Amino acid sequence: MTDRRRLERFLRSKLEEAGSQYEALRRSTGEQLEEAREAYETARNARSIPTDEEGRAKIVCRRYAERRAAMLDEEFRPACFEDGHPDCEGCVEDVRSGRIETWGNDDSAAGE
Repeated sequence: MTDRRRLERFLRSKLEEAGSQYEALRRSTGEQLEEAREAYETARNARSIPTDEEGRAKIVCRRYAERRAAMLDEEFRPACFEDGHPDCEGCVEDVRSGRIETWGNDDSAAGE
């Protein structure tokens, strides 16, 4: 009888361990999927910004309230970005969310 109880305890502990590993993997996979969705959405929004003939994004600078054509880096920050400046940080958030004010070929400022 003691061998049977030891076997039951052993099997129960292994099944609980396997269940815990499965739950951790499922949670991790869900987080990775959400991160991938967010990255896709950000890239799609940034790529939809009008560009000039040199491939620079046509944005309206929040800091200086002027039209700019700026290259975006791999994190979708304009070349004029200053880390820690609230207007620059807000500009990057707007680029990533697709809410950035842009200007087109007709030289009129246009919102989203």
